[in-house]
Amino acid sequence: MEDPNAAQQLRASVATYNQVLFPHPEDGTMMLALERKATVLKDGSVSVKSQPFGGGIRILNPAPLQKIIGKIQFDSERSKQEQDFRILIPPSKWELIKEYTLHHLELDDEDDVELESGPDRELTEEFMETINLKLHASQYTVQAMGFVIENAPVQSKNDYSRGKLTVHLYRVFRVQMIDPILCRIMYGISQLYSDLDVAELAQQDSEHGGLGRANTILTLPLNTVIDAYLALLPEQRYQNIVIEDHELDESVLAILEGIHVPQYQRV
Repeated sequence: MEDPNAAQQLRASVATYNQVLFPHPEDGTMMLALERKATVLKDGSVSVKSQPFGGGIRILNPAPLQKIIGKIQFDSERSKQEQDFRILIPPSKWELIKEYTLHHLELDDEDDVELESGPDRELTEEFMETINLKLHASQYTVQAMGFVIENAPVQSKNDYSRGKLTVHLYRVFRVQMIDPILCRIMYGISQLYSDLDVAELAQQDSEHGGLGRANTILTLPLNTVIDAYLALLPEQRYQNIVIEDHELDESVLAILEGIHVPQYQRV
C-alpha cells in the first residue's frame, strides 16, 4: 500500500560523481569519460544518454541518521538492499541532513564507519559493467573536487524512483587514469560503439527477458564538452545537450569546474 505521507516527503539522494579523465592515446588531448546508458522505455523507444561515472553513497551505520529523521525509509527496495543514501525525508529535515553529510564527508576519513567516503567501489563496479574490465587502484589517481548541492527539488529520473521530487548532494572527484593500456582500451571501446549500437543491445536485452538496458563508455575531448556548455547562457545550461551526436545528461555539469549553473550550490 502506498504511504499516505509520501506526497509530503522529499527524496534525498547523496552520491558520488567522478570526472574521469585520460590523455588521448595518440595526441595527448585530455579526454572526458562518461557512462553511456541505453534504456528501453515503456513505449518501446530507446533512450541513450551519457552521464558521469558514480553512484549512491552507502550508509554504513544508520544510527546517527536515525537520530535526525527517525526510521530510515529508503526510496526503493533496491536502495534498501544496497543501503544507498537514497531516502525519503520530511522537507524540514533537509538542512540537518546536509549538515550531517557534509561534516562526515569533508573529514575524508577512509575509516569512517557511518558513510562511505570514496569513489572506488562504484567506479570499479561501473567499469566492469561498461568495458568488462576489473579496475585496479594502481591504474588511477583520485582527487576530491568538493561538493555540488541541488536544493531545489527536481523529479527523479532514477529507474527505481522515477518522478519523485528529489534534492541532491554530490561529492565530486577527479579521477585521472594513468595506465596507458587502459586509456587506449577506453578510447577504443568508445569508438567501437555508436549510440545506435548501444540502443540495439538494449533492445536485444529486452527481447531476451532482460530489463532492456545496455551500458558502455563514451569519451569526448574535455574542452569540447566545456565549450558547449559555456556557449549557453547560465540559465539555459541545466538541460540535456547533444555533443558530437551524443546526448549528455545535465548531470555532466556537476563534474565541470568553472561553469556557473543557477541550480547548483558548489561547496
